[in-house]
Amino acid sequence: METKRMLGVLGGMGPMAGAAFALRLAALTPADRDQEHIPVLLLNDPRIPDRSTARLAGGEDPLPAMRAGIEFLNTSGADLIAIPCNTAHLWYDELAEASQCPVLHIIEAVADDLRRQGVARGRIGLMGTAATLALGLYQRTLEQHGYECIVPQDDEVESLCMTSIRAVKSNRLDDSLAPAVECVQRLRARGADAVVLGCTELPLAIPHAVRPSLGMVTTDSIDALALAVIEHYQKAGKLATHRD
Repeated sequence: METKRMLGVLGGMGPMAGAAFALRLAALTPADRDQEHIPVLLLNDPRIPDRSTARLAGGEDPLPAMRAGIEFLNTSGADLIAIPCNTAHLWYDELAEASQCPVLHIIEAVADDLRRQGVARGRIGLMGTAATLALGLYQRTLEQHGYECIVPQDDEVESLCMTSIRAVKSNRLDDSLAPAVECVQRLRARGADAVVLGCTELPLAIPHAVRPSLGMVTTDSIDALALAVIEHYQKAGKLATHRD
């Protein structure tokens, strides 16, 4: 009998990002047939209160809803949990404590992906939600790994990052590209060696086909988290390490 293996995904933050994570996980998994893929239970619940509003404007606390999602995934048989929402990781410690199985950390996954892409040091441009950037979620982790962080100016966070993120959340993908690319270009002009798409809407705003034209390394928090899942199961001996 196969060793227990089922990934639980706490999604819905936003719903398109949760769905995109499941798609990218399947696309990146080194599998030759259906049965070699990772079983996934995606809880794509958009009713979870907004994370940025909670932290920056006294909005409804999303932690109870996120804890309920973690409990649902635990009782449904998950042996690992991924949360494809960067801002939700402001509550990472509470969520990890509430879980009966390991919960991956998306920021650590991004740090791993930077190294995977050959960026072991240097200046990293950060893009993300207002809360993620203002509260130093990425800065703390990346600086511990020896990187120097460059963040957009306050007006750029709203006019470029948040404008792009909101466009994705409202299914206006065509409107999301230009402000996101403009933010990348400004961070590059300020000396960034690589840029982190540090909100799971931003990889949808800047599709993979567009990224070579940006002229710099970009790390995608959706793909980084998916690769962390794959690595976890490979190390546990529950997934192939390469294609035949």
